Amino acid sequence: MLTLYDYLPSQNAWKVRLLLNHLDIPYRTEIVRIFEGEGQRPDFLAVNPTGAVPALRLPDGRTLAESNAILTYLAHGTPYLPADPFGQAKVQQWLSFEQDHVASIATLRHWTLTGKLARRAPALVDRLRHVAGKALAILDRELTQRPFIAGDAYTIADMSLFAYVHRADEAGLALSDYPGVMGWIGRVRAQPGFLGTVYPYSIDPFSGGELP
Repeated sequence: MLTLYDYLPSQNAWKVRLLLNHLDIPYRTEIVRIFEGEGQRPDFLAVNPTGAVPALRLPDGRTLAESNAILTYLAHGTPYLPADPFGQAKVQQWLSFEQDHVASIATLRHWTLTGKLARRAPALVDRLRHVAGKALAILDRELTQRPFIAGDAYTIADMSLFAYVHRADEAGLALSDYPGVMGWIGRVRAQPGFLGTVYPYSIDPFSGGELP
């Protein structure tokens, strides 16, 4: 059975839970208390050298880290990753966009919800807000042209982007300013097997601290 190394408030880990739910794949969960330093234990660093979640252990013992890499692995041979090379490359294009640009939303959201925003340099916060706003504007423009980000079909690119984009209000970014994104959020939520549960950072009393 698959083992998912998880931290429940992580939306990066939520992406993997979402795909596993869509695919109805059974798995066991091992919680990694990252703010208590468990990500830096030698045994977990052997799973993911960065000490972050999510990570996945296959039944044969091999391990895989980084949420988008895990999504790509799990989606092979399913409707959530196109079979043709160009379609796969389009999905990878938007997975790369998520890592390069939407990560700004994730960071702002984390700092806001855990009380760290005031401890960050204002110039850094402003830069992240600029990047996040530009990312939302790009997505809004693209999603007025087609139902899903990589084409007509719902794929892991949508899952990856959705994880933090649909929580952008919690990062101080007004989603109502982006009607194309809002319509896409509704289409993603309507997918069979959608996983609506999101865990707040408040369930972890250590989340207000810095990662070790």
